[in-house]
Amino acid sequence: MVQRTKTLLRIDSFLLEGVEFMENKYRNVYCGEVTKEYEGKEVRLAGWIETVRNLGGLVFITLRDETGIVQLISNNVEYAKLNRESTATVTGIVKPRTPDMVNKNMKTGETEVEIKTIEVLGDVYRTLPFEVKNSKSSSEETRLKYRYLDLRNKSVHDGIKFRTEVIDFIRHTMKDMKFTEIQTPILTASSPEGARDFIVPSRKFKGKFYALPQAPQIFKQLLMCSGFDRYFQIAPCFRDEDPRSDRLYGEFYQLDFEMSFATQEDVFEVGQRVFHDVFEKFGNKEVSSVPFRRIPFKEAMEKYGSDKPDLRIPFEIVNITELLSKSESVVFKDKEVKCMVLPENDKSNSFYKKLEEEYKNLGASSLGFIKYNDEITGSMAKLFSDSEKEELVKTLKLEKGNTVVIICGNKGEKFDKLCGSLRLKLGNELNLVDKSRFEFCIIVDFPFYEWNEEDNKWDFTHNPFSMPNGGLDALLNKNPGDIVACQYDFVCNGLEMASGGERNYSPVILKKAFEIAGYDESVVESKFPSLYQAFQFGAPPHAGMAPGLDRILMLLKDEENIREMVAFPMAANGADALMGCPNEVFEKQLRETHIKVRD
Repeated sequence: MVQRTKTLLRIDSFLLEGVEFMENKYRNVYCGEVTKEYEGKEVRLAGWIETVRNLGGLVFITLRDETGIVQLISNNVEYAKLNRESTATVTGIVKPRTPDMVNKNMKTGETEVEIKTIEVLGDVYRTLPFEVKNSKSSSEETRLKYRYLDLRNKSVHDGIKFRTEVIDFIRHTMKDMKFTEIQTPILTASSPEGARDFIVPSRKFKGKFYALPQAPQIFKQLLMCSGFDRYFQIAPCFRDEDPRSDRLYGEFYQLDFEMSFATQEDVFEVGQRVFHDVFEKFGNKEVSSVPFRRIPFKEAMEKYGSDKPDLRIPFEIVNITELLSKSESVVFKDKEVKCMVLPENDKSNSFYKKLEEEYKNLGASSLGFIKYNDEITGSMAKLFSDSEKEELVKTLKLEKGNTVVIICGNKGEKFDKLCGSLRLKLGNELNLVDKSRFEFCIIVDFPFYEWNEEDNKWDFTHNPFSMPNGGLDALLNKNPGDIVACQYDFVCNGLEMASGGERNYSPVILKKAFEIAGYDESVVESKFPSLYQAFQFGAPPHAGMAPGLDRILMLLKDEENIREMVAFPMAANGADALMGCPNEVFEKQLRETHIKVRD
């Protein structure tokens, strides 16, 4: 008969009281819980042997499990031959350490276990590729090849457990707001829009393919058409995009949600609660108060040179083109002129000279600076008349010690982004980024169309299934370049955290929207048949968005590399050294799926 016992099980900060556990042949207490309350008692432990030290015939061993480490002690010198990272089960008597041996940095630092028996369960037969506790100093290639060892490192291991805690909290928050969790298919149809698909050949249908979903977008909209009021899932998404430090290759996870009979205001309310509560609970920095600041796309590009601005930088981009419209200097003639006012700093003239060279190579027509003290000096000081200098001081509200970096170029989005790049560089180089904050904003009013000079036509700028602001009336009566989409991004510290929109659920408005972009109704119906047909049968207004979970975790942990937040990530080159993929498959598999590999 299996014996059961009621006990207290503590793992990290969690306490599970009165839960029934079966007696376990390997352990009856976790390593990290062997504190003074167990003194004089016999315990049974299991875990990994972390260190082995033989000190004058007395052997000290540390045993590690997920909850922490405990020190074992024995006068049996044979134990000194045990291999580090072997797994073992140990029985012994808990004893207090002598005062001079107490380790106040360990939860179990006041006790040690005198070994009665020890049994090696899984021995180590090969040389370890790295010291587990120092695994993060190894190359990423080595760490990912031996990821199961890397994950034994406490900080790496705790990062994955942290991921679980955050996702559990998010799931609870969504259910508290009456969202229904629904799983959508992994095998689906290839999408003609967006990023590159991962395609899956069909054995049953010769020459045809499934695709892994880039996002559950179509399915969640179909759920709204199915009468579900509020849907969410922790959704895997698959995109064949090149990775970056803040973007995983191949597979990532997002909190995907959608709401029926809703506008963007309803989505903002949900999104702000999720972001604020998660970052308030799990972060260690000040979080923007709700409601988050809203910034129209045009304003974001003008003031920050980016649609994902980092608001922790304490200065903006100022357009001084009009102020210099009558300037006699050829440097400013027929150019867009922008500047940034910097606080007093110790950067030398050579620093700004290097900036000038760098940004001229990137496309600026000129870059320079002026410094304001009792008079205006600097590389561009001679370009301004006395009246222009006075106007600059007044308009920019200059204070003594300020440096003004001035950049010139051809008007347009490319120049705006160049100014945004300069703002980020100056903020970082001058250590002006306030790293004690999570600074959120919501970017709104994205342009719906953009003019394609090459094809002489209007193109959709982002999601063609977003509702145009103003609906059909806007499409019929406005210049396409002036139409904005009911689309929005949540941004934190210069990173896009979520994207969403009000959906275009009307077949009439959809038809007109695609018509302006040069597509007739048959194109919409053939490319998106399920969604377009569903809209013919009484679709509700609906809206939603999808926060990226991996990026949320990366910010919360202050990690520079998003791969640190995933248990088994692909390497930066898209390969998986642990599993040895991508790899070749058997000829039989190719034949069954009707595939021939070309040279």
